[in-house]
Amino acid sequence: MSSNDPLSPRDRWARLRFSIVGALLASPPKGGELRAQLKELASKTYRHPLTAEAVRFGYSSLERWFYIARKSDDPVKALRERPRSHAGRLRSVSATAIQILTAQYREHPNWSALLHADNLRAALSQLEPDRPAPSYPSVRRYLKAQGLFRRPRPKRNTEGAITAAERLEKWEVRSYEAEYVHALWHADFHDGSRKVLTKGANWITPILFGAIDDRSRMVCHLQWYTNEQTETLVHGVSQALQRRGRPLELRDPAHLPIRSDSLAAVTFQATAALPTTVPRTGSTRAAGGRLSLNKAGLSTFANGSGHRAGDRVADPCRGRRPAAICTSPAVSEVLRA
Repeated sequence: MSSNDPLSPRDRWARLRFSIVGALLASPPKGGELRAQLKELASKTYRHPLTAEAVRFGYSSLERWFYIARKSDDPVKALRERPRSHAGRLRSVSATAIQILTAQYREHPNWSALLHADNLRAALSQLEPDRPAPSYPSVRRYLKAQGLFRRPRPKRNTEGAITAAERLEKWEVRSYEAEYVHALWHADFHDGSRKVLTKGANWITPILFGAIDDRSRMVCHLQWYTNEQTETLVHGVSQALQRRGRPLELRDPAHLPIRSDSLAAVTFQATAALPTTVPRTGSTRAAGGRLSLNKAGLSTFANGSGHRAGDRVADPCRGRRPAAICTSPAVSEVLRA
């Protein structure tokens, strides 16, 4: 069948059935000849209405179609498949069982389907003792149909992990936000899990800056810093741009203390804000604010040599200590302005 056919599968089947038994309605057989003509139709090969493959129908099916069409004023409509009365729901799972399963999943999303089925059976033995409890396959099919998949237990029972779990329950999660490589970068900071001792004999928590391509998941730049300030952000982004060139768009978290004048000086322009990134959610990679790059060259952002964004520029900070803030002369000049 043509993919451009606007008819639904039910209408296609109805037309095929009517085309087979329609000749018997237009020219009714004489007494005693109906069986022979139905057997002759059953021996023929027909074209499947959906796959266009060769198919044959039994005598009993053709006989049933014939009597249905003969008793109806609209044979084509009568030969359409009727949807089941319980379509879209499981007859073995009652309304009470659905409420119990929903409550169980809300409280224990890390339970397996078997554990849900066992607890549901114990609860229904008291609420519905006269009705058999749904089997494990029925419970598993219902959970799968409703999107109630098993979720791993959070590694850390912190406020950030709880916020991330609540967000994932309410928002749709997509695998990618950009359709092409180098179309969108994400830049963000991450607190280190261990403290380091500085030269001044002070313990600090190092902060890792990272810029990653949305589509290819390629890490454009990683560097450790001692703080999370505008200067740190601008320098980290500058290193990523000098290594990988200029993307079409860059997003960074909205909670950072970004100075719009400093970003504008390095050819950034702040635009509409997006929802802030929730911690510990790798699938929700979008950072809060959106920063669109100008079409002009990044001569100010490089090292004063007039290089454009697509040119490869030597990293002025290569070889230095990663824990210290390393700022190129051009960026320092911009930040002091």
